[in-house]
Amino acid sequence: MSRYIALLRGINVSGQKMIKMDRLKQLFESMGFTHVSTYIQSGNVIFDSEAEGEAEVLADRIRQELLTQLTFDIPVIIRTPGELQEVVAYSPYAHVDETANEQRYVTFLSASPTDAVIAKLLATQNPVDELQVQGREVYVLIRKNYGDSKFSNNFIEKKLGVSATTRNWETVNKLIALAEG
Repeated sequence: MSRYIALLRGINVSGQKMIKMDRLKQLFESMGFTHVSTYIQSGNVIFDSEAEGEAEVLADRIRQELLTQLTFDIPVIIRTPGELQEVVAYSPYAHVDETANEQRYVTFLSASPTDAVIAKLLATQNPVDELQVQGREVYVLIRKNYGDSKFSNNFIEKKLGVSATTRNWETVNKLIALAEG
């Protein structure tokens, strides 16, 4: 039995793709997953599965079931608790100035992008916000407001050509704690 975290993209945002968390939990349980729990309304699901090692297959299975049951397509990105721990340990932005409103985000990618598209993304850097790509994650440091940043989830997704979903630093750490608890 392995523990996973499913990160669903774009649910319960601006009244779109609305899913109550108890319904989402029920859907995961109906797929045979156990110890299912959700965290906040933005599509974070922690669960155990007997299927091991094939996160892409698992993500596709969940995506298909959500499409069948809810009639809208929701990209799903899967990570293990260990992978989230590695994300936090790697952080290129270990020190942020919260008094200056600096905020950290992680954009989780469905696949590793090519060096060519990473170079195109990095070429968009600006003096206000920063980003770094490491494997299947993009670390984003926001110095004003995420809603005003050029480095939105949609922007990163389009530049890299892969599905993505973004979580703030506190959510990433909370997911680790919940998955370990």
